Amino acid sequence: MRVSCSQENLSKGLGIVGRAVATRTTLPITGNVMLSAEESRLKLSATNLEVYISCWVPATVEEEGAITVPARLLTELVASLPNQLIDMNLQPDGKLLELTCARNTAKLGGLPAADFPATPSFSDGAITSIDPKVLHSAISRVAFAAATDESRPVLTGVLIQLDEGGMTLAAADGFRLAVQRTPIMEPVAAGMSIIVPSRSLSELSRLLTDETDPVQMMVSSNHNQVFFHLKNADMISQLMPGTFPNYSQLIPKEHSTRAVVGLAELKRAIRTASIFARDGSGIIRLQVENGGESKLIISSRAEEIGEHEGQLDVTVEGEPMKIAFNNRYLGEVLNVLDCKEVALETTTPSSPGVIKPVDSEDYTHVVMPMFVQW
Repeated sequence: MRVSCSQENLSKGLGIVGRAVATRTTLPITGNVMLSAEESRLKLSATNLEVYISCWVPATVEEEGAITVPARLLTELVASLPNQLIDMNLQPDGKLLELTCARNTAKLGGLPAADFPATPSFSDGAITSIDPKVLHSAISRVAFAAATDESRPVLTGVLIQLDEGGMTLAAADGFRLAVQRTPIMEPVAAGMSIIVPSRSLSELSRLLTDETDPVQMMVSSNHNQVFFHLKNADMISQLMPGTFPNYSQLIPKEHSTRAVVGLAELKRAIRTASIFARDGSGIIRLQVENGGESKLIISSRAEEIGEHEGQLDVTVEGEPMKIAFNNRYLGEVLNVLDCKEVALETTTPSSPGVIKPVDSEDYTHVVMPMFVQW
């Protein structure tokens, strides 16, 4: 293998695939990154056996070939080199990769590419195509609500449902539920439900940041892997077994109070109240008043430290209401919204609250209340 590419492009590519490198593993080669010189590009690949990420780097290929080298060592080495052309030459024994850049020369010991976990095959074709900005937004609005506790493994994943009308993503951790409905660019022939690890979707979201071309999504014939194809990168993730809870049963069908408030004002008020809530079990109290002047009172307090109260103008439909939420749950959902106004729908202080954008019915967030003394 003889190949040349710029330091900037190689460093960027290693940053992309590096997220999939295994950190703790009984299979040493998964701590390596595979370099494959193919035609006029250099392909970088890494996997931790749950996620497989590959990307292509523009390069001049004089001789094709492949090798795997320690990912961390190569990444740190390339990052330290000047922004000039890097020449890579695989020695005849196939175990040593020589890198030359400006007046720097380094040799890295590697393992044969043949020992690297094989890339799964997806011969069934694309299920659908998705606008990258739409997919990025959908993931950001849902994945954060997935559980991190492994006691119920299925809740650490995100449910993806495909049907003729579009795609629905849902995640829950037992205390909150996020559901996003989003369009797809190509209708699917038959409905399908899969559960993707939230960590995998978070990595996909990073890849989508600068993407402009449609993203192709495919599922293996045995429904144990999902493949996302981007312009210059691919990601394959294992799918999770099990049955996701029927989330539609968790969404309240009616409400007795609906308060509409500006998103920016609410975020600022919650951020201020959180200063005291952090030392007060994370409790933020919300009180909706619908008298002569409709307002939302947001308060928090911590014993022996202090307390805070703020008021916001709101538009209220229905009865006055008191309810309390965890400050982190409130802050996280508000931070992923990009609308002007949000609606808070409640029924009783002990019933789940619903937060949704006013200008769209495509997103619903359900939060369980906290029980407090008023």
